[in-house]
Amino acid sequence: MVDAWVSAQQVIDTAGVTVTDAQLAQAQAAIEVFCNRIYADTDRIRPRDVYWLGKAVAYQAAWLVGQYDVNTRLDSSQVQQDGVVASLDAKAMVLAPMAKWALQRVSWMRSRTVHLRSPFEDGHGWVANPLAEGSDDRQEWTPMGEGP
Repeated sequence: MVDAWVSAQQVIDTAGVTVTDAQLAQAQAAIEVFCNRIYADTDRIRPRDVYWLGKAVAYQAAWLVGQYDVNTRLDSSQVQQDGVVASLDAKAMVLAPMAKWALQRVSWMRSRTVHLRSPFEDGHGWVANPLAEGSDDRQEWTPMGEGP
């Protein structure tokens, strides 16, 4: 039994490919590298994310069956042979395409925007422009200096 987000039977059910425990362990290790999480921390991962991590491991394991020695490949983005040039994604030589798509559905792997709140943009009774005359009644008045 391999400590993985899926079992060998789930790989068969998901991808229709029979894998060995060694191939399942290799797939699990690869997905751990790409997602920056380890199986031991599964209890701290949301169930939805565990589902997609399981799919990623299943597709990676199925893909590994058809690959020749994936661990000794060069890191390349372009391959040329007989005048034909193939441009590849950075992970194309080591990550299964379906595993990549499954990983993109994991919550911390998606892109997110961060909205920094500002009292001048988000309301709270402020006027958008602090220098506008409309905001004078909300600011404290202090004299600029002594008169003549």
